[in-house]
Amino acid sequence: MTEIKKTFSESWHRVAGLRISLLPTVTVQKQFFRGEEWHVLNNPFNNQFFRLRPEAYTFIARLGPQKTVENVWNECLERFPDIAPGQEDVIQLLTQLYNANLLYFHSRPDTSQIFDRYQKRRQKELQSKLMSVLFMRLPLFDPDNFLKRFQPIWRLIISPLGAIIWLAVILYAGKILIDNRYEAYDQMQGILAPGNIVLLYGALVIIKSLHEIAHAVICRRFGGEVHILGVMLLVFTPLPYMDATSSWTFRNRWHRVLVGSAGILIELFIAALAVLGWANTGQGVLHGLFYNIMFIASVSTFLFNANPLLRFDGYYILSDLLDIPNLHTRSKEYINYLIEKYAFGLQDAISSSQNLNESIILFFFGILSFIYRLLIFAGIILFVADKFLFLGIIMALIGLISWCLIPVFKFLSYLISSPKLRRNRPRVLAVSSFTIAALIALIIFIPFTDSVKAPGIIEAEHFQKIYNDNAGYIEHINVSAGSYVKPGDMLLKLKNQQIEFDISIAELQRKESLIMIKQARNVRIVDLKPLIKRLEKIDKDIADLKNRKSSLLIKSRYSGVWQPSEEARFLGRWIQRGGFLGEVIDPTLFLFSAAVPQEEAARLFQGKVQKVSVKLKGEAQHEISVNQYQVIPFEQSKLPSVAIGWYGGGQIATSMKDSSGLMTQEPFYLIIAKLSKAKTATLIHGRSGRINMELPSVPLFFQLYRSGKQLFQKRYQL
Repeated sequence: MTEIKKTFSESWHRVAGLRISLLPTVTVQKQFFRGEEWHVLNNPFNNQFFRLRPEAYTFIARLGPQKTVENVWNECLERFPDIAPGQEDVIQLLTQLYNANLLYFHSRPDTSQIFDRYQKRRQKELQSKLMSVLFMRLPLFDPDNFLKRFQPIWRLIISPLGAIIWLAVILYAGKILIDNRYEAYDQMQGILAPGNIVLLYGALVIIKSLHEIAHAVICRRFGGEVHILGVMLLVFTPLPYMDATSSWTFRNRWHRVLVGSAGILIELFIAALAVLGWANTGQGVLHGLFYNIMFIASVSTFLFNANPLLRFDGYYILSDLLDIPNLHTRSKEYINYLIEKYAFGLQDAISSSQNLNESIILFFFGILSFIYRLLIFAGIILFVADKFLFLGIIMALIGLISWCLIPVFKFLSYLISSPKLRRNRPRVLAVSSFTIAALIALIIFIPFTDSVKAPGIIEAEHFQKIYNDNAGYIEHINVSAGSYVKPGDMLLKLKNQQIEFDISIAELQRKESLIMIKQARNVRIVDLKPLIKRLEKIDKDIADLKNRKSSLLIKSRYSGVWQPSEEARFLGRWIQRGGFLGEVIDPTLFLFSAAVPQEEAARLFQGKVQKVSVKLKGEAQHEISVNQYQVIPFEQSKLPSVAIGWYGGGQIATSMKDSSGLMTQEPFYLIIAKLSKAKTATLIHGRSGRINMELPSVPLFFQLYRSGKQLFQKRYQL
């Protein structure tokens, strides 16, 4: 019951003479939520639960065949004038209990009405299932007797010893996974490959079956009953589910939390076991199955089950931790209350919140959960459409009807015919019309900033990449990192003993050839010509070897700042031939090279760019203005730097067949912008960032239409 009471009601005559009470099968348990006392009604016959405040229960408990509703209300008003519910509160309470099929009527035969209410509730549940077509549930059988039979085993598993074993396995598997993280990441790239779909689905069924069994087991362990085990069509994928709503009657909050987290805990444990199996098997079906189990039991668990913004395990865990039952429903009611009270001016609107902290939680949860559900729904539709376009279109139509058309119809019906808006209907219609007009104007008529953003990299306009022509050990470092060098300055000295040995051998061969030529001139003149050719070849080899030796002296050809590579910073390090040693960078002039997707580049050629700026990673608060830039009017396929592609942690898709990480999957256009020195940002060669090119302002509707059109053209060629 609420703290705001309306003592009298115009509809009181409809319930005043009724003789009603709770059904004989209804049980009552006292619980505490957020330090306040509540009474939970439970009807095991239809598995319905209802929560009452003490003042409401005081009224309900006095109902019976000997007293009418008005008799009980007058009695409460006389004995408890400060907490007695108002007539409007009583009507609302009885309506809710009636809809939950928890009331028994003594004043007239009610068998048919109970049946009608049951049928109506079933119809609402069916409508809810059709509305939630992506998460449809189909009950199959009652597992309660099976769970009771193995109760001793559940007590052994759900114990401090079981918790220690669980934690030990999780920690050990975490260590194994860290040691093999690169192999795990590489294998994840093929998780949705056609050949892996069967294993992925098999792992999903195994994991989710054990997930639901864990909920049922822990619920039964603490005295709850589990009467429904069935199949849920999660995005048209059949998976098991169970009903553990009896845990709502647990007085211990941590027992309820443990029931809610049971599936997550068992999935993490199975994921840990799968890690051990994956790390100790070779390539094959079993190895792939272990990896898929590990992936499903970890990623999907945190993305869906542990997320409190979806009505899965995380939602119920959060609800119990906050001690706010029916968090989703109450958040919707609170937002409706805010609209009715402050927008529509209904002063007698009733809040579902008990205090300020609860109001803040309900408000933000309601907003965030709605946005997140929309994003998840859109993501699932795109995922399905990528595989089955026609099915994705059907899902999108269902979502449009259930998330847009039906709510709009209900809202219009509420505005036109709701009795509680009768006195304020002119204001309600005026506020609603103004809000709709403002939204239309905001989306269709008011222009917003439009821009093209693209990742890029800073490069010095003049710089020299230095590579070694011949392999060798670093014998001496002549210049420290960050020092300014001039053309001809020696940077490094490498040493290759094999080259020096080859030079010594060649010089001995030359001496030998000179002696042989001298003998041939005195003894056998016919051998002179071949010996002279041998000498010429040896001289050429010696010159080549000396050139190779001189190439081990690494010198700068330009003026600038020396930035050695990691390999070139340590004495004695072996550098392979062609190894990258560092760069000599001119610190006075910098360019920013950015890669723009081809679908975005067309706007740069068509529209007038009004402003160009660059923001660097780590200094996004500082903006660098750009006065000179050029869009290269040719498609490119090689990135200016690995840093802006997938291989270097960037966002541009690169080819999986290219080991360099520079070749892109799709063509792009290159933008080269000249950067002037900035006082607020530090320009460093090789630093990544993002270029922003502002175009003429366009209303949001046209921006969204363009983005949607590009999405469909790119993904579905429509």
